[in-house]
Amino acid sequence: MADWQITRLAGALGAEIRGVALGDAGADVVARIKALLLEHQVLFFPAQDISIDQHVALGQQFGPIESHPNLKNPFTQHDKVFELAATRGGVADEWHTDITFQEQPSLMSILHMVACPDVGGDTMWSSLGQAYAELSPPMQNLCEGLSALHDAHPHGRSDKMAIHPVIRLHPETGRKALYVNEHFTRRIVEMNATESQVVLDYLTAWVKNPRFTVRYRWTPGTIAIWDNRCTQHFVLNDFEGERIIQRVTVMGDVVQGVGPSPWEPWVRPGRTSAASRLDRQLHHFMRAQRADDASEG
Repeated sequence: MADWQITRLAGALGAEIRGVALGDAGADVVARIKALLLEHQVLFFPAQDISIDQHVALGQQFGPIESHPNLKNPFTQHDKVFELAATRGGVADEWHTDITFQEQPSLMSILHMVACPDVGGDTMWSSLGQAYAELSPPMQNLCEGLSALHDAHPHGRSDKMAIHPVIRLHPETGRKALYVNEHFTRRIVEMNATESQVVLDYLTAWVKNPRFTVRYRWTPGTIAIWDNRCTQHFVLNDFEGERIIQRVTVMGDVVQGVGPSPWEPWVRPGRTSAASRLDRQLHHFMRAQRADDASEG
């Protein structure tokens, strides 16, 4: 492994790595990838020759994997691979962390760029640790006491919901990260709907600061591996031509906040029929949580 060529791509995150074949990666290669991922957050391995079965086998060395809980593959029928094919920008062009609407979201993602246009369709990643670190101390203190409701509304499944802390701890580095995104995060739990909108608009815009990001131009055969515990990503919808990705998603993340919130969840009192959709959604979720807690007790 001494011949790995590692090139940093941006100040905040990202590295391109050459000199390793991932198709037959063993435990020693996986261990080094894990270490580099903690350092760089997203890694790119160009010119890889890897089959779907090898792709799946690589992902399984990092943890349990799944394809996608809500979306179906257009072409490749494999129960462990999520495939997205687009010719005119059919991509996830909102900043997001994968599958945050689940109680245990995605730990990391391993993407194979099967085909891509000559121009356009780049992907950007943002460092959520850097985004937190550059908030002002008063904003950091406020956010550390907040939690947020995430749902799968973009997939037509608003019933799939989870609540996560707005500021989370990375379980291996201990670094704090800003854990809300414009795609799946709907509501700050401890605030009313109007306050929540103001704070979420600010935080989701803050994550996009170019100082926190890296932009990658794809070539066919590139493998990207990123840590969903501390990054968001965004696909540029600026291309025409075939763009096919196959992604293996490593599951099992346990989201841990900085500490218990000093505030109770806010639920609009009375007149629930006149409450906003977000108020009703939060109300129903909290009722379901209390019912679950009672059944476990």
